[in-house]
Formats: sequence, structure tokens, C-alpha cells
Amino acid sequence: MSKLTNDQIRQNVRERYQKIAVKKVEAASSCCAPADSCCDSPADFDAISAKLGYSSEDLAAAPEGANLGLGCGNPQAIAELQSGEHVLDLGSGGGFDCFLASRQVGEQGHVTGVDMTPEMISRARNNAIKGKFNNTEFRLGEIEYLPVADNSVHVIISNCVINLSPDKQQVFREAYRVLQHGGRLAISDIVTTAELPPEIKNDLDELYSGCISGASSIADVELMLQETGFTEISIEPKDESRTFIKDWVPGANVDQYIVSAVIKARK
Repeated sequence: MSKLTNDQIRQNVRERYQKIAVKKVEAASSCCAPADSCCDSPADFDAISAKLGYSSEDLAAAPEGANLGLGCGNPQAIAELQSGEHVLDLGSGGGFDCFLASRQVGEQGHVTGVDMTPEMISRARNNAIKGKFNNTEFRLGEIEYLPVADNSVHVIISNCVINLSPDKQQVFREAYRVLQHGGRLAISDIVTTAELPPEIKNDLDELYSGCISGASSIADVELMLQETGFTEISIEPKDESRTFIKDWVPGANVDQYIVSAVIKARK
């Protein structure tokens, strides 16, 4: 296929998640979740999220419609959030992880979600109103160009989103810019454990927006973080994630090439 530009890749991703936000996704979509999850019932979304590491308390805490069964882990569970902290969620979707973070930082804290899909922002804002999350806001923007002030955030979380960016180094630069000194990254994302076959690597449409062909290796992610200036870098692959990753594209054996990882670093 012809090579897509970065903007074309972003538009493909935006269109995929716009469909998810309005629940008009075809059953064949992967969307960082099992193939048929995007149009399943809320109970199915909860079952998917339980496999990703969310507790029954987590699932009950967020407003109905916030959990869309997406992601590859549970970033707020690894972020060690403290009362009063300002948390930024990259690719906040329906607001699920933001609302869980909101409980941990309390009324003195603040949570900001950034998403490039207007439909997701609208959905998240409605969920915030419905759940009375007064310390949580959602901003429209691209994670490569965050609508967030310099040195203003204590913690950045993200759930299977940075792999979707065609310019990951720029995402990490922006993350570094908005973090306060001593601030930290705590993200769940997809990394490669083996070279992707050409038929997967070159699919910059369906498999890229499905969190597969855009994944970087552990070594590349570590290098990007180092070159940005981050320290205390830790990248921990989760082999058990292969049990749900194999369902993202049935029959393609993508679990042989990618895995979910816990990625941490500090400014």
C-alpha cells in the first residue's frame, strides 16, 4: 500500500475512535480490545476491563458510559497517585481512567483528560457531569501538541494510546514539557517483542488504529525517553497480556509480536 502521511494516520485513528464514541463500530474492529468489544454491552466492557487489571470497585466507581472496554492495562493502579496531585491522561476517551484518578487525588487534586476526538470529549464531559466529578476536565487536542501549560502536572497516565501516535518522540517531549520537576510518567502501552511481519507492519490503516502496527520496541521506547531527558526509566513487559491481545485480530497471532508493558519514568 502507499505510505500514509502522519496526518493521514492521525485521521484514520480519529475516525476509528469517533465511531467507538458514538457506538457505531463494526464487529470486526480491534480498537485496542477484543474484536467484537466495541459494540458490546456495558457488562461485556466490564469483563474486558477486569482482564486488563481493573477491580470490581474500579468498575463500579465510574459513571455508566465511561468504560468502553479499551486499553491494555490499568495505568492509575501503577501511578501511586496522591491527594492533591494534578494528573494528565493522554488519550482520555470516555473518561474512565480520569474518573478513577479523580477519586485518588481528591477534591484538592485535579485531573485533565486530553483526546483528539471531539465525540470522545463530548462523551467524557457528559460523563463528568453525570457523575459529579467537579475536579475533572476534558480538553480537545493532540498528544503531540498538548493544550496544557509548562511545568503544571504532577503525573501523566495513558492507556494504550502513545503507540497510536506517528511521532512518539514528540509525545514524550510534550509530556516532559508539561510535567513539573520530579513529575512522573505511569503508562500502560503496547511494545513489540519481535519484528512485526511486513503484512502487519505495513498496515497503517486498520492495524495501526488497532494498536498493533504502530508499536515500538522496548529499546526504542527507552531511547526516546532518555533522549527527551527522563530518568528512572522502567519498562516492564506483561507476558500475561498475550491472553487478551491474541483476541484483537483473531487468527493473526499478533500476540507473538506485541505485549502490554508498564512504562514509568521521571522528570
